[in-house]
Amino acid sequence: MGDRSGAGSSRRRRTGSRSSGQGGGGPAAAAEDVRDAIAGPDVGARGDAPALVPDKDGDAGVSSGPLDLRCHRLQDSLFSSNSGFSNYRGILNWCVVMLILSNARLFLENLIKYGILVDPIQVVSMFLKDPYSWPAPCLIIVANVFIVAAFHIEKCLAAGTMTEQVGLLLHVANLVTILCFPAAVALLDKSITPMGSALALTAYTILFLKLFSYRDVNLWCRQHRAKSKAASAGKKASGDSAQGAVSYPDNLTYRDLYYFIFAPTLCYELNFPRSPRIRKRFLLRRLFEMLFFIQLQVGLVQQWMVPTIQNSMKPFRDMDYSRIIERLLKLAVPNHLIWLIFFYWLFHSCLNAVAELMQFGDREFYRDWWNAESVNYFWQNWNIPVHKWCLRHFYKPLVRRGNSKWMARTGVFLASAFFHEYVLSIPLRMFRLWAFTAMMAQVPLAWIVGRIFQGNYGNAAVWLTLIIGQPMAVLMYVHDYYVFNYEPSTAGA
Repeated sequence: MGDRSGAGSSRRRRTGSRSSGQGGGGPAAAAEDVRDAIAGPDVGARGDAPALVPDKDGDAGVSSGPLDLRCHRLQDSLFSSNSGFSNYRGILNWCVVMLILSNARLFLENLIKYGILVDPIQVVSMFLKDPYSWPAPCLIIVANVFIVAAFHIEKCLAAGTMTEQVGLLLHVANLVTILCFPAAVALLDKSITPMGSALALTAYTILFLKLFSYRDVNLWCRQHRAKSKAASAGKKASGDSAQGAVSYPDNLTYRDLYYFIFAPTLCYELNFPRSPRIRKRFLLRRLFEMLFFIQLQVGLVQQWMVPTIQNSMKPFRDMDYSRIIERLLKLAVPNHLIWLIFFYWLFHSCLNAVAELMQFGDREFYRDWWNAESVNYFWQNWNIPVHKWCLRHFYKPLVRRGNSKWMARTGVFLASAFFHEYVLSIPLRMFRLWAFTAMMAQVPLAWIVGRIFQGNYGNAAVWLTLIIGQPMAVLMYVHDYYVFNYEPSTAGA
């Protein structure tokens, strides 16, 4: 090895001297250079090649020798999973551009075919039939009666003037009335519109969940106080007071309860995390988003969804399945777009605005549900306030009482199905159980997706159920509402 290296170096010295002596080299020098270049790869294979200087891409592309003939290395294609490549930003931008262009074409086609259908006055009429009669807002104001009732029940329980059994009975009666009273008004009062009724029932559903949590947490505080010793309880209370925290029963005030009623959470605590100040710029951005996106949603519903739904009634009457599928797919795009806008408007803009005004510190209203690879992951992450309530006040108590996790999960979906149907069927004054069936279908769907699809395929399956499932439910309810309210009169005419 040493001799060969020495021979090579002496040969290079001879070549260099001959080149300099001949003023830049001649045929003999050129032939010698070619022999050296050809010998380079062979020598490099034995580990004696000239050092290569990495280029800006990290490749050894520049050689310190005369000529390097190597241009290949062991590597995978970028689309292969083994390549480790993950920067697909350009493809994502391409998808966004294509999505915008395709939807722009559909929107332009809609404008050419139907003209401008956006009418703000029509939106007001969906909530109010008579400008001098406001049944839905009045119904929401009456909810204060149930809030005050729950407060006084807790005050009596804390003072010991009421037994736990009587308190439980009164709380159950109050909670049942919260669900039954607005439902009876919505069914019996003909002046209330479906949209106004749905808004009032949603407010009462939220109040039901909040007061359920309020009762549970105060009960846990009483049980903890009963189990604790007098001395240790006194030390703990004094420590909490030193830190400025509220302890039971000092939390039983109207100020504390109404803060919880308006706070963007369904789970009660004695001491909520608080932000240090109100950020005015952040609040103004959220308020602007609220106004902009609510107008955008209304415009898309009137301009895009309503004509598509109206054109879907005839295929449903004729049971033309090919046309029904075509209408369903056509409705899926605007429906899904409006649903995405609604998610951002509610969970980011509205809840953050309320939290900023109330200096409510916990802003985790959603997690990365868009990366869900299973149905269960989606339902656990897209609506965090409801998920926390179900986990804290429904799922864990069922598991602690000896029920299996599968039974507890099914119970959560059953409760969710009930409230979905409650908010939809009563305002429409018809009971078709489409929302109930769709929610309960999530249980076998979660099992199927979890067993068959994994990774990106599971994420695609979740997105497919969201894109197709929602417009299907919309068409079913609109069709039944149309048949129930307009078809008999049309047939009679």
